[in-house]
Amino acid sequence: MDDFFGSFLVLVYLAFIIFIIAAVWKVFEKADQPGWAAIVPIYNIIVLLKIVGRPVWWILLLFIPLVNIIIAVIVYVDLAKSFGKSTGFGIGLLLLGIIFFPILGFGDAEYEGPAAATA
Repeated sequence: MDDFFGSFLVLVYLAFIIFIIAAVWKVFEKADQPGWAAIVPIYNIIVLLKIVGRPVWWILLLFIPLVNIIIAVIVYVDLAKSFGKSTGFGIGLLLLGIIFFPILGFGDAEYEGPAAATA
């Protein structure tokens, strides 16, 4: 019985992870970037910075403790604004990405261009 329950939990977890990957993949595709980039470590951050209009060297700032928190907030707020969403939605992407990335990826939001380029 325990093996069945453990296997069931693993399958549910894998299905959930695949769903989140599909949501981020869809967000990347909406921004005219390759969806597969969402699953490649480091490169996905480079593509995300390109989507929001921030310079690629910002990836170095993500390796500095405490600074990385501020940069993450800025990038996710820019991501939300790049899709015509509010600052609150950007904070939601950062804190509750499990909920907000599927809304952004599978919802009716359209990519409006890099938000940082217009700021």
